[in-house]
Amino acid sequence: MRKLQTKRAGGFTLLELLLVVMLIALMFALVPRMMGSGVSGAELKSNVRAIAGAMKLARDSAINTRRDAFVTVNVDSREFTTTFEDKTHKLNDQLTLKLFTSQADQITEQTASFRFYPDGSSNGGRVSVIANEREFTIDVDWLTGRVTVADLQNPKL
Repeated sequence: MRKLQTKRAGGFTLLELLLVVMLIALMFALVPRMMGSGVSGAELKSNVRAIAGAMKLARDSAINTRRDAFVTVNVDSREFTTTFEDKTHKLNDQLTLKLFTSQADQITEQTASFRFYPDGSSNGGRVSVIANEREFTIDVDWLTGRVTVADLQNPKL
């Protein structure tokens, strides 16, 4: 009598496939937390540009409307507001902000306003935006109201 041999078809079992899918899901869940616990360079620059852009717009608004314009920065909540918008701009929660302004322009210990006058001048000051090891400064010149951004790690940029 002849024995019937059953040949197993090549391929993977359902259990093997489920195991691979679970490993991939676990990898996608854990790897980003281990690799990037900080703020990306692009996101840091984007936040710095948002503050600097609002300050430049406030200066232009003050000149064009012939009224003082303000940009108010809150270090604790990492937010800033402007007089020409009703919107509060939220920055990345992992950023560290430092303010350097005159005491007359401080609203609270954590909040200060940058004032831009109709003649183009300003009260002046500086906002430092720090993430990980990288720091940008946004300087407002008191005489001209000019807003400049500097990358302290790459001064040539």
